[in-house]
Amino acid sequence: MGIRVIGALAAVVSAAVHLYLWFDGVRDQGTVGQLFVVNVVAGAVIAVLVVAWRSWIPLLLLAGLGATTLLAFVIATTGGLFGIHTTWGTWYAWLAAISEVLAVVVAVAAASAEGWFASLRSLGAHSARRRTE
Repeated sequence: MGIRVIGALAAVVSAAVHLYLWFDGVRDQGTVGQLFVVNVVAGAVIAVLVVAWRSWIPLLLLAGLGATTLLAFVIATTGGLFGIHTTWGTWYAWLAAISEVLAVVVAVAAASAEGWFASLRSLGAHSARRRTE
């Protein structure tokens, strides 16, 4: 199984957990309910893009999805997010968190394995040479 497929599965798992929670009552929680729908759609679209489009852009989106979703959850467990407070004490919280960490790790690993970071370094070196000339 390719590394991009693992990343796509991580996005799908996160989206599936958010869809489950939306049907379980989060849909009635105002802004958070709406953001769960955004997360579901974004996770599905990003999963397809990661597998179908061999570019650094889907990997950036995958890392962004994982990082922002996990950050929003951490905020909700500490001070609250849009008036909603939650805890780490459920299976779905841990499943989503693990999938989101995995999404970030896989996105970085795939970008590295595919040479996207090397491309950025060479672009930066080229720009630095042009400035000194």
